[in-house]
Amino acid sequence: MGIETQFRAIVVDRTEDAEGKKTQSSALRLVDDGFLMPGDVTVAVDYSGINYKDGLALMGRPGVVRVWPLIAGIDVVGTVESSTDPRWSAGDRVILNGAGLGETHHGGLAERARVSGASLVRLPAGISAKRAAAIGTAGFTAMLSVLALERGGITPDSGDILVTGAAGGVGSIAIAVLAARGFRVHASTGRADELGGYLRGLGAAALVDRRTLGDAGKPLQAQHWAAAIDSVGSATLANVLAQVNYGGVVAACGLAQGPDLPTTVMPFILRAVSLIGINSVEAPLPLREQAWGRLAADLDLGLLDGLTEQIGLEEAFGAAERILAGTIHGRTVVDVRQ
Repeated sequence: MGIETQFRAIVVDRTEDAEGKKTQSSALRLVDDGFLMPGDVTVAVDYSGINYKDGLALMGRPGVVRVWPLIAGIDVVGTVESSTDPRWSAGDRVILNGAGLGETHHGGLAERARVSGASLVRLPAGISAKRAAAIGTAGFTAMLSVLALERGGITPDSGDILVTGAAGGVGSIAIAVLAARGFRVHASTGRADELGGYLRGLGAAALVDRRTLGDAGKPLQAQHWAAAIDSVGSATLANVLAQVNYGGVVAACGLAQGPDLPTTVMPFILRAVSLIGINSVEAPLPLREQAWGRLAADLDLGLLDGLTEQIGLEEAFGAAERILAGTIHGRTVVDVRQ
């Protein structure tokens, strides 16, 4: 195709050697529109972001990318260039989180994207494209988790809320939103000395050493939490469940420690604890719109700016390495044009 259709993209590919060993790698490439997958809306991408899933994909870890070659990036924020979906027109400012981006469909770490209009959300008034990317899948997931707690009957009067993985993107925005709505939030972190001020600035009332949650514990423990938002999984989630009050609610949205859940049914049948899974990838459009509407209303955008770092497309590889190493806190926005 013509040079006018060429654009930069971070592409994840997989090779197989003579012995059948498969290796995944990523690289910044120049591609054109012929490389894109089918879709009824073409978007000029302004920003994407670096989420934990993006870190896994860019660093060659298995489990995220399921087709190859694939443009990475689970977030897209940009402007519609063309559309055969009657809901969208050229010039519309749009957001897309999940919906297979960066997993089974070309994602947002590129200057152009072709996607389905069925999952697009209109950029809310008052939120810039950069801020929408700073919110990204992490903030979207955090708000889905807050909505799940609310559907479970949790209010600020219910008691203390625990947020694990507190310094990450999901945790940071969850703390900010919950605190703004009057909840008393305890933030679990392994870097209290380094990040205690940051977490308290988001609204955390108290800090919890993650080491107290990270190892196997008893299936029922002293009750501390009215509810929790957990992005860690494994033994941490098991301990959280064991410490939640009778009738409490836990929203599970990540597996940074691991996908296993070494617990028993006891928190559920003896304390009536509810464990709610959060799936941002397949969230239906009405829920997407509700979550973004609430983010526009509830999230302090000045606070968001303070936890956001902006990088260029070539710098995404370094950010991916750092997010897996646990040395990034807050949100990393990628200006794909930079």
